[in-house]
Amino acid sequence: MIGKNKNITDNQEAKLKYSDGEFDVLVDGQYVVCAVTGNKINVSDLKYWSVERQEPYESAEAALAGYKKSS
Repeated sequence: MIGKNKNITDNQEAKLKYSDGEFDVLVDGQYVVCAVTGNKINVSDLKYWSVERQEPYESAEAALAGYKKSS
């Protein structure tokens, strides 16, 4: 299984700009949506994203799947 569901009760999605090793918050929110699984990811838990595609991923497996999908 690629992802795991997390119970996120806040319904405000954040908008982020992804850079190498960091991201900037453009719109405050509690979560972003994984580009592969569609699951919500707490911004404080976000570890994987693509700078090139500006996409967040909930896990290394999801990031790899996103990379393979775009290749």
